Amino acid sequence: MTDTRLSLEPVAAHDPVEIDDQEYDAAVLAPIVDRDGEDHLLFTRRADHLGEHPGQMSFPGGGAEPIDGTILDTALREANEEIGLEPSEAEVVGQLDDIRTVTEYAVTPFVAHVPDREYVRDDNEVAEIVVLPLAGLLDPANYEYERRSHPYYGEVVIHYFHVNGYTVWGATGRILVQLLELATAFEVPEKIDRSET
Repeated sequence: MTDTRLSLEPVAAHDPVEIDDQEYDAAVLAPIVDRDGEDHLLFTRRADHLGEHPGQMSFPGGGAEPIDGTILDTALREANEEIGLEPSEAEVVGQLDDIRTVTEYAVTPFVAHVPDREYVRDDNEVAEIVVLPLAGLLDPANYEYERRSHPYYGEVVIHYFHVNGYTVWGATGRILVQLLELATAFEVPEKIDRSET
């Protein structure tokens, strides 16, 4: 495996940790795009007027609705609403660990291959659709992290990936770290760059 391809067997075999102690449920899709023989990941930049996490980079996704049969249905529905991905276009590879967010969501991430095509964003939710190369996300020069003290969860680690003028961090950064640790040689360094309280 080179640093331009994800090894997805460990993702497919992963037994995800599920969370059921949060107020709300949500799901996201981590879409893998094969572009010119190299893996890329598709992100959205959230619209600046949104009440939660405006302007941040995220994977397509959102809160569960009563119409969703499963939490995977939530991820596929939200991806369809946000970027115009048809559910039949997503070749789901596996599921990552649930994560808790500061907004009391339990977020379930799914990983899927999607076509390399032009997607249509929902102007109400998405400011921009961004496709970033795996090689850039794996470049140590583009990565940093820090420890922060959280009022509910104690000490937490915040990951930052700076690629092509965009910064992926927060909950999306945590999801990305697990995907990269499972599917590449990426390892979080033991050294902490800096600390904030």
